[in-house]
Amino acid sequence: MVKLSVVVPFYNVQTYAPDTLRSLHANARDDVEFVLVDDCSTDGTPLILERAARELPGAVLIRHEQNGGLATARNSGLDAARGEYLAFLDGDDWAAPGHFAQLLCAAEELGCDFVRTDHVVATGRKRSIKRAPIGRRGEVLRPRDAILPAHRTTSVDYPYAWAGLYHRRLLDRELLHFTDGLRTAEDRPWIWRLHREAESFAAVSTLGVFYRRGVATSLTQIADLRQLDFIRAFDQVIDETVNDPDADRLLPKAVRTYCAIIAHHNAAIGRFEPAVAKKLRTMSAAALKRMPQDILKEALNSMDADRAVLLRKLRRRPVSAEVAAA
Repeated sequence: MVKLSVVVPFYNVQTYAPDTLRSLHANARDDVEFVLVDDCSTDGTPLILERAARELPGAVLIRHEQNGGLATARNSGLDAARGEYLAFLDGDDWAAPGHFAQLLCAAEELGCDFVRTDHVVATGRKRSIKRAPIGRRGEVLRPRDAILPAHRTTSVDYPYAWAGLYHRRLLDRELLHFTDGLRTAEDRPWIWRLHREAESFAAVSTLGVFYRRGVATSLTQIADLRQLDFIRAFDQVIDETVNDPDADRLLPKAVRTYCAIIAHHNAAIGRFEPAVAKKLRTMSAAALKRMPQDILKEALNSMDADRAVLLRKLRRRPVSAEVAAA
């Protein structure tokens, strides 16, 4: 029986894939499978993965004929996964030896739907620790209770899918798939849905995932139209939260977070090409007009002056009815 499936998407990461695969080899067990998804890479990644499929114990290789993005690649991996538990790793990151065994042991002892963990940020040779914003460790908690308060960093602001382990019952309840086709911020609707609808979770202090920053091919480094998918992602968060029984309590958090992300991208608008920057402003203005206006007003009043001024200016920007409703 497969106890754990680790879903690992790859796209044009020939420089980093060998490190990722070596780390998987250091986590191999008879009851662990590694679902490697080649998202139609055009560099040397496919050859590296073909070799891994022969040499890595538990490797299962899936190839996409067209590039679909991280969300779609993860979904392909989930569809093929056979494990009782599921985990993720990105094709340019790596895991410490025995990391997944530690998470699996914690999840089985706690008996909850999912566990979340800290991670190490790797920028060149520099290392720093990023803690999951959950103070109580090794204790089973109610996921919905970890969404608030609105004005503080909470579990939904720590969306990294690879920073955790998930029981298969979440997959059976359709809570682990990502919104197909989202090119960025795909983990935002995912983490909100998980915390709204799962029944139990826990945080553990395990430092076994190394998240590589500064990768040239990463979408965090690319300022093109794909970056604007964050608007579609957060629109989904708002739309789903509106229909939640606790909408009155949860919407202020969703709106405030959406506003913060809009402000972040527009404050750095100079890194976008002019056409993309113009589209960003227009789409941001339309998004602000779609939000519940009373909650938006409260959010703006509670934010720092620089972000509030930027967002109010965007809010006043003329937008056609068709774009505002999109």
